[in-house]
Amino acid sequence: MAYHALATVNSGQKLRMLPLEEIKAILAAVDRSSQDGYRDYTLLFFMYETGARVEEVVSLPVKSLQLERPFYVRFLGKGAKERLCPLWPETVKLLRSLLKQREVSPKADVPVFLNHRGDRLTRHGVRYLLTKYVRIAVRNCPSLKEKRVHPHTIRHTCAMHMLQSGVDINSIRAWLGHVNVETTNRYARTNLEMKRKILEKHLEVPKGSRSWKRNHGLLEWLDSLTHKN
Repeated sequence: MAYHALATVNSGQKLRMLPLEEIKAILAAVDRSSQDGYRDYTLLFFMYETGARVEEVVSLPVKSLQLERPFYVRFLGKGAKERLCPLWPETVKLLRSLLKQREVSPKADVPVFLNHRGDRLTRHGVRYLLTKYVRIAVRNCPSLKEKRVHPHTIRHTCAMHMLQSGVDINSIRAWLGHVNVETTNRYARTNLEMKRKILEKHLEVPKGSRSWKRNHGLLEWLDSLTHKN
């Protein structure tokens, strides 16, 4: 099930995420025939798979990639806390090709992602590239037109897609590098709120009847869905 747009959690903070169709549209907007285009595709694909913070991505050295089995990347997160994140074989293939194009050793202590001048890509550079491809993707995916998509949106999207795929909260917490599990729990609350809105949209309530929101049995059932998903 694809969830999207804007969801508000209890704290009032808003989490923006994209459905899989929009992620695919953004990736499809990248022309991989050029070296810069190949880098951009690899960058966006890597960000979506790992859900890493943009600062972690731009500061990532090549030597932190494990491109032989078992595939993983070693991130240095907030508070200099290390975490390992598994990599898909497709991501490994992209990264290997990117390094081969640059003739860089897999053990090199240089940034994975460089700009067109050969310097380390900045967080502003990542945001510029993402904005660029969202604008191109709008041609085939109009739903992106009114959305503000930034690098952290990709992180939120990764977390929500994992949650909706059945990954438990503690695994998502470790994947994203959250120190406090309450930070991760925002996604569970957001997911529940989305389910409620979907039911509210499609549930027909006869005139004069009590609002379904007052049905405590239904609310308990909805709460149970969060733990199952």
